[in-house]
Amino acid sequence: MKKLNSLPLAAKIFLGLALGIVAGVCFLPAPQLAVDYIKPFGTIFLNLIQFIVVPIVFFSIICGVISMKDIKKVGSVGVKTLLYYACTTAIAIAIGLAIANAFRGLFPVLTVSDLTYEAKEAPTIMETIVNIFPSNIIKPFADASMLQVIVASLFFGFAIILVGEKAQPFASFVESVNEVCMKIMEMIIALSPIGVFCLITPVVAENGPQILGTLTIVLLAAYIGYILQAVLVYSTTVKAMGGVGIRDFFKGMGPAMMMAFSSASSVGTLPLNLECSEKLGARKDIAAFTLPLGATINMGGTAIYQGVCSLFIASCFGVTLTMPQMLTIIFTATLASVGTAGVPSAGMIMLAMVLQSVGLPVEGIALVAGVDRIFDMGRTTINITGDAACTIIVSRLEEKRGAKKLSKN
Repeated sequence: MKKLNSLPLAAKIFLGLALGIVAGVCFLPAPQLAVDYIKPFGTIFLNLIQFIVVPIVFFSIICGVISMKDIKKVGSVGVKTLLYYACTTAIAIAIGLAIANAFRGLFPVLTVSDLTYEAKEAPTIMETIVNIFPSNIIKPFADASMLQVIVASLFFGFAIILVGEKAQPFASFVESVNEVCMKIMEMIIALSPIGVFCLITPVVAENGPQILGTLTIVLLAAYIGYILQAVLVYSTTVKAMGGVGIRDFFKGMGPAMMMAFSSASSVGTLPLNLECSEKLGARKDIAAFTLPLGATINMGGTAIYQGVCSLFIASCFGVTLTMPQMLTIIFTATLASVGTAGVPSAGMIMLAMVLQSVGLPVEGIALVAGVDRIFDMGRTTINITGDAACTIIVSRLEEKRGAKKLSKN
């Protein structure tokens, strides 16, 4: 028992994940038992994370803005963050399309005559802009609307900077509350190995036969795309621009990636991602801003999923996508990642938008909806890895910017 307690958190989470997969295989003959008696404990763990994540985002962003002491600096960090997310999302969907084209001859051709799928309507750009501004102070917290929470925290942070000395007591209060929230987060994260076990076991028990079924090749194509995005895009940009080695990056991100894989929740992984990013050299004030923003709008993994699924659905309908159509998919998915930010089931809405942009029936989503959870586990892992990569890079760039200013003075 002492040896188990002395293990690092990453090893404990990996152990929980491995045992969960083994337990899930054992429950394959009776998956309902895993759903009824193990899944509830995983849900409790996720509820605890969701309980603390909104206060952490709100107070940590305020603390981050206060520590920057300059509204222009916040703007500089924001621009760099958005550019990184947009560029890597475009690269991600290009990778997804390239992998799907390579696997197209191996994709199964499924029956499409009886398909039905009701696509949720995507908000317009103006609706998205309007919706990020909260109408009252309570609603964003009650609804866990991350974009609105981010906007509210930015207003509070900017106001504290502008008020100056008179706001110091309130700033000290915010910092104290933030420390308390972080301690609660540490207590919840200590339960991660158990939470991961309870989350992954019912997933394997329920989806085991489907993983080995007709969509195996489609899932394989998506996961190859996920791996390429993580290795070729995120880890290499972190090495080149953030000064963190590829091996060190993945080793440091291990706990957050395993948590994301088992929970399929970017927001739920946010506290652990904050911890991992800071250990890899990300500045606390920048991580407090870029990670919550990334958990809402960065969808690199989702973009790969869309590239693979759009070509698979097209092949089932007997349609061969042209190069202009593929470029349309890249453009649409990149814009949609921001346009659907903070919207529930954003991945499905984005896929519907992508299919409509090239004239494919949205009913095709029904072909992949059955194993969406398996796709989601991988794409969430890639999404949070991209968030961390961006945070480390922006931290390094801001350090260089600060050093240049000091040398000039």
